[in-house]
Amino acid sequence: MPIRPIAEVAAQLGLTDDLLEPYGRYTAKIRLETLERFPERRGKLILVTAITPTISGEGKTVNTIGLTQGLAKRGHQAVAALREPSLGPVFGQKGGATGGGRASLVPADKINLHFNGDFHAITSAHNLLAALLDAHLHFGNELRLDPREILWPRAMDVSDRALRRIVTGLGGRDGGPARETGFVITAASEIMAILALSESRADLRRRLGEIVVGFNTDGRPVIASDLKAVGPMMVLLNDAVMPNLVQSTEGVPAIVHAGPFANIAHGTSSVLAQRMGLHLADYVVNETGFAADLGAEKFFDLVMPACGHVPAAAVVIVTLKALRAQGGAPDGPVASGFPNLDRHLANLRRWGVPAVVALNRFANDSEADLEAVLTHCRSAGVDAALSEGYLKGGDGMTDLADRVVAAAAASDPGQVKPIYTADMPLEAKIRAVASQVYGASTVAFKPAARARLERFAGLGYDRLPVCIAKTQYSFTDDPKVMGAPEGWTLTISDVTLSAGAGFVVAIAGSMMLMPGLGKTPQAHKLDVDDAGQVIGMDY
Repeated sequence: MPIRPIAEVAAQLGLTDDLLEPYGRYTAKIRLETLERFPERRGKLILVTAITPTISGEGKTVNTIGLTQGLAKRGHQAVAALREPSLGPVFGQKGGATGGGRASLVPADKINLHFNGDFHAITSAHNLLAALLDAHLHFGNELRLDPREILWPRAMDVSDRALRRIVTGLGGRDGGPARETGFVITAASEIMAILALSESRADLRRRLGEIVVGFNTDGRPVIASDLKAVGPMMVLLNDAVMPNLVQSTEGVPAIVHAGPFANIAHGTSSVLAQRMGLHLADYVVNETGFAADLGAEKFFDLVMPACGHVPAAAVVIVTLKALRAQGGAPDGPVASGFPNLDRHLANLRRWGVPAVVALNRFANDSEADLEAVLTHCRSAGVDAALSEGYLKGGDGMTDLADRVVAAAAASDPGQVKPIYTADMPLEAKIRAVASQVYGASTVAFKPAARARLERFAGLGYDRLPVCIAKTQYSFTDDPKVMGAPEGWTLTISDVTLSAGAGFVVAIAGSMMLMPGLGKTPQAHKLDVDDAGQVIGMDY
């Protein structure tokens, strides 16, 4: 169907013009006063996750959009809640992140590139704090920051491995103090996490002020408010804190806001996007990044306790390709990947949420293999349905939608709980995730990581949840280990503090917070034609 003016899409949700900040004809920001106008929560939250993915991904965005369209086909008021695309993957490995086929978001080029300025604002706020810190060092260092104990890096929204470790301040006295630092991709910035987890402008202000940029010579934290950085960062983020409204190819509303990755960050759309959806619609279909050991784990153990958004059901995306990959052979039997699927389903049962398997169908899939997967799921007591949103849009998702509605109606929110509690030590929280979710038998902490955990605990940060940065391609910290291994050791190589966001990041194995471009990145396929249309941006 033709793309509609955004005011028409907003009207579906009861949003009037005074609650919108239009960005052109087809996108708008939703003003935060919306939650005052619609104070009651009416909707149920549906969490979309997956089994361990292949390099190309298993279609969570397509299925999130398609399921939302399927719910709309069944007469439900539904809205998709999705993260904003990062330029890292857009120009790197995966290309655009707006779905595909008849289950896409539009306008795709606007969403994939510079979407309403949010990533620019987050990157600018991050680097402003870094600049204020270096200016403070240059002009006498009144706060007595220890140059060896500065934690705050710089950020940019492009994958660039050469910037992981750099030296700044070269060029003499006017260049500022020389010191070693580095860049993270914007999706891994603590300010991205803060924006995604903030519940209001006041909460955003509080969280920004609590960012720990480093330690002074007495070993005490120096925070962003000490540098008088909160006000100017708020100015940069003033519009970015408002969620963005767009539409699907079938005109179904989608709220797209914030973009933390799930392998190196907490991996879901903003709390404000979810909350607005829950106050405006019957169902909010919320994507979480990568597999259930990453995005879903972080939602249940980190996001849910912070904001109180309890999922009524989880949808687990499965493909024949991923099952074969997890079995160890691209042309092997699909049953060889069932242990991986079963562990993800067992984890969701442990969190207490009912799961429905969405078997994402591709054109060359055999009927026998598809039926084998559906039979396996149902024999394990898990409802399952084919997912055909890419080719058929909402019409290909109505069976799944019906099953999800039934699962959500039968769920008990009181049974949905994180796997660890706030009063557990940080190390115990990491061990709980490693053993109960990943299947590890032990956790090894490198000396620097253990020392930082002890230090953070001594400073009063021990009640924070943990966000484990880990490869998305395996339950383990080794991307080459497939299936559902047991009896292995998770290695925590480093630990960082995100006090403003409200969690501790534990880095497993050799995970990097700044990705690198591949030999043949998607950037090589992108261009603009003479009429100004972006070409080559396929999901």
